[in-house]
Amino acid sequence: MARICRIHKARYLDSVFLMEVTRRLQAEPGITQGAVVMGTPANLKLLLSLGFPEQDLKEAGPDDLVVAGEGEPQALQKALTKVESWLSGERRGEAQAPKTLIQALALNPKANLAVISLPGRYAGKEARRALERGLNVFLFSSNVPLEEEVALKRLAQEKGLIVMGPDCGTAIIAGVGIGFANAVRRGPVGVVAASGTGAQEFTTLMHKAGLGISHVIGVGSHDLSDAVGGISTLCALAALEADPGTQVITLIAKPPSSTVLGLLRERMNKLSKPVVACFLGLIPPEIARALGGRLALTLDEAVVKTLGVLGAPCPSFLASYEASPAKLARTERPPLAPSQRYVRGLFAGGTFCYQAQLLFHWAGIPFRSNAPLLPQYALPDPWRSEGHALVDLGDEAFTEGRAHPMIDPTLRYERILQEAEDPEVAVLLLDFILGHNASVDPVGELLPALAKAQEKVTQRGGHLAVVASVCGVEGDAQGYGSQVEKLRAVGAHVLPTQAQAAGLALSLTQGRHEQ
Repeated sequence: MARICRIHKARYLDSVFLMEVTRRLQAEPGITQGAVVMGTPANLKLLLSLGFPEQDLKEAGPDDLVVAGEGEPQALQKALTKVESWLSGERRGEAQAPKTLIQALALNPKANLAVISLPGRYAGKEARRALERGLNVFLFSSNVPLEEEVALKRLAQEKGLIVMGPDCGTAIIAGVGIGFANAVRRGPVGVVAASGTGAQEFTTLMHKAGLGISHVIGVGSHDLSDAVGGISTLCALAALEADPGTQVITLIAKPPSSTVLGLLRERMNKLSKPVVACFLGLIPPEIARALGGRLALTLDEAVVKTLGVLGAPCPSFLASYEASPAKLARTERPPLAPSQRYVRGLFAGGTFCYQAQLLFHWAGIPFRSNAPLLPQYALPDPWRSEGHALVDLGDEAFTEGRAHPMIDPTLRYERILQEAEDPEVAVLLLDFILGHNASVDPVGELLPALAKAQEKVTQRGGHLAVVASVCGVEGDAQGYGSQVEKLRAVGAHVLPTQAQAAGLALSLTQGRHEQ
């Protein structure tokens, strides 16, 4: 068996394209492992964990392309030759696509929105060009400097435009999904979201409850900070108030600072339409007092309260959302070995990781996370779990230079196998997110890892419980029902919402953390 690493200095290629090349390399005969990635710290750490020698990777930097393969020597040489042709060859249909903003506007001069997905260090410049040409901006890119975000949003405000982002994963404008969005029906509920996966969960649950969405306006994860001051959020609230198809507005975000809360409260009190505020976090008393009955603490509760404002009935899967996980745990407690006591949550959605942390915190169960709710919950090494661990694999530390885990399952696949090596692991808590631009088969891609992990634990006399939620609707290309059935076929417990899944994971290990 041979291993080869090739480094192409100062050669940047899109992470989604590189994921396609990686899949083709891994499918070649005689290849046991393969990766084509940018040389970011996260990617290099992954390659090291796969057994590629450190000395072969030490010259690689974030702007360099790394091609790594393992396999039979002759097959490996042939496969790497093919990789070079795949990397240098043009993809079909791209020759006719516009390469610049100017070219795109020439093809569609009536456009009023630019979607930007570039490495953070380049994205701000392109966003400014779009704003200067009168375009609203959906800024998917992360790692955009905060001072640049503020400058872009102030420029947009001056021009009567809006910047959705940076780090904006989801929007739905007049029924058209942008980024990661689901095929939900149109209806009377408008959403302003600092969280992409939070918006997806809320909109899909609202769809399943029989209602629909007018618009989802994403604002980016930093918009409600003191530094930004909620510029895009305030613009979005005004836009939804002016929209005749919106009857109620739901705001989804982490709790704002007291200064930004004051601005929000003032604007919300002046709106002619009711607002439900879902603030996922530890709520200071002043926020609870200011918002009263308009405040929701979980995404499930946000759906229930929004339905209440509209006078719509609450569906059965939400009517008892707090009690159902504990009831299920009493009837289906897995046959765990005495040493098994911990939950390992491996999340593609950052909001889902954060919401799970809240449930653990409220239950008084200590845990660790790479994106901690409080400093004392910080995971010392994001690449290695300890105790109850809730890991956001979509965090910037993992995604720089590679596709998001909603697109590329590689990191989560490897992490599932890694968690199975720990004899204290009892439950894997997973989220699967469907919709536009997400993986074509998010469950199917991880089933081999789940099967291997369960077999490993069974061989040493234990049982690995898998608890999951699937965020999506039947109209999504992946098919909600088929994804759920694939999970149930391997014995997974699939809950209607992520909050319920986290509740079941807690209930299955109730009391065992103290052993």
